[in-house]
Amino acid sequence: MEGEKRNDKFFSRKRSFTFGAYGGVDRFTCGDETRPESVEHNIMNILDSPASETKPFLSTSCNQRVTELFEIIEKLQGSRIDEQRCEFPLPLKSQLLKIGGELPLILPPKLGGYWIDPPLEKVIDMSPTSLHHGLDPECYDIMERDNEAKIYHEFFRSRYHHSFTAADPALGPLVLSVCLEEEQKRLRVILRMRECSLHGVFSISLFPSLPSAVELAKMLCDGVTVSRFEVVSYLKAPELITAFDEHRVSPNFKFGILYQREGQLTEEDILSNNEESEEFREFLSILGETVQLQGFAGFKGGLDVCHGQTGSDAVFTSFHGREIMFHVATKLPFTEGDPQQLQRKRHIGNDIVALVYQEGHTPFLSDVISSHFLHCFLVVRKIQKGEEEKAGVYQVSITAREDVPPFGPVLPDPPIFTDRSLLREFILTKLINAEISCYKAERFSRLELRTRSSLLECLQMELATRSQCMMGDPSLSALPSSEGIRGVPEGSGGFIENFKRAIRVRSHSFDTLGGPKKIGGIVTQKSKTVYTEKDGESDKSPGPALPLIDSSGFPELKFQPSPQEET
Repeated sequence: MEGEKRNDKFFSRKRSFTFGAYGGVDRFTCGDETRPESVEHNIMNILDSPASETKPFLSTSCNQRVTELFEIIEKLQGSRIDEQRCEFPLPLKSQLLKIGGELPLILPPKLGGYWIDPPLEKVIDMSPTSLHHGLDPECYDIMERDNEAKIYHEFFRSRYHHSFTAADPALGPLVLSVCLEEEQKRLRVILRMRECSLHGVFSISLFPSLPSAVELAKMLCDGVTVSRFEVVSYLKAPELITAFDEHRVSPNFKFGILYQREGQLTEEDILSNNEESEEFREFLSILGETVQLQGFAGFKGGLDVCHGQTGSDAVFTSFHGREIMFHVATKLPFTEGDPQQLQRKRHIGNDIVALVYQEGHTPFLSDVISSHFLHCFLVVRKIQKGEEEKAGVYQVSITAREDVPPFGPVLPDPPIFTDRSLLREFILTKLINAEISCYKAERFSRLELRTRSSLLECLQMELATRSQCMMGDPSLSALPSSEGIRGVPEGSGGFIENFKRAIRVRSHSFDTLGGPKKIGGIVTQKSKTVYTEKDGESDKSPGPALPLIDSSGFPELKFQPSPQEET
């Protein structure tokens, strides 16, 4: 009887540890909760020890079956979290918290692949009274996603102009717009191609007579081989062209906010924080105001404002005509028993830029958050508390993947802020510019080429078909409109609605997309399109229906969105 109790006790201890390995270490089996690896090693030693050293509680065959069972369970439970865990480098993991003095805000990953500003090798005087350089808020310019997106709307739509379409054997679909500016005696031309849009202005004095559409196209790109363009006669063509040109222009942004406390080195630790300190709440108040999500009418950033499935409140702000929603990790739903906190990571992991607020002196590792989309982190630490209320000194550092080009505003030297309003101006400007700069990274550039090519092909086909209908082509006059085919009334946003659907397939494999082609004869190059999920909330001009991009054969990379994100 006594032997059976001892056997049951041993079995329960092993089971407690094995299941504890998924979310933590059982207190009964291990008194040192910070060293689960050593506990696992000790227990496995007990299981594998010879019979001469320890009298077995169970028979050999039973003991072997139990051991095999626990090994299987441990592998199944451990693989799910290990796939996304980024281990802190071993030399740092054991010695980091024992090093005296101030530690940097960010440390590079063991395998590299990120740049850090300011660089770690740069010796910086962190004294709040030291001389500051670069603290001029007038230099905090916000980058534009596409400087030429509104050229058509500004210079063409209010003037008499013509548009043309063609399908080039080498370059694919082409859409050309030509405007005669009689006052300045010049021609303004835009040529839209798969890779980019080219914009040029030519003096009329250069031509003995007005050039043809083919001649103008070849002046912008010598790779044009078509011998004829078709005139666009569809009355709503300017609306459709404007929608294509401006489909990347959005005044809305969403950024993640992570809260890192002293000693937290892993993604699981950072995402599991629930309590907000007074210091962290003070920092959030610098960024924006806390709003109730229920019934919120501003930019939602993918958060649920109807059913409370993404928390009850969030941080929101307006900044120079732009609306910004922050995905604050501590305000997103917490799931007991899920160390990965996918309810939080599905929002923050799908952001492109995230802000990390540190309490303590534990550095942030650049690649500690596993995500296909996060390309840049802005890290802030309060290094000195002020004597007065709401006063203090904040240190800032930035890290991004190596293919993200540098962006402004430039960090002051030293990178510390004592003025709250100046800190807010710098952080918000830096976050917006960071996202725009991240779109130039290799992964997003590939997605950009695929998106623009699909949209332009559909625009060219739509303009050509509608123009033939306007001219009375008997073979097309009886055909229903593409909006009608898709159940969207004409003029109700079919082009944009289908573009939203195209955006939602951005989870396709990055590696299957081809790189951009080099085009000669470029006068002015327009920035390319990229898949960015703005939650389908952009108010844009109506347009034709866009066929969905074939999604077969590509693995899904993004986290599953909620129904609220799809609306």
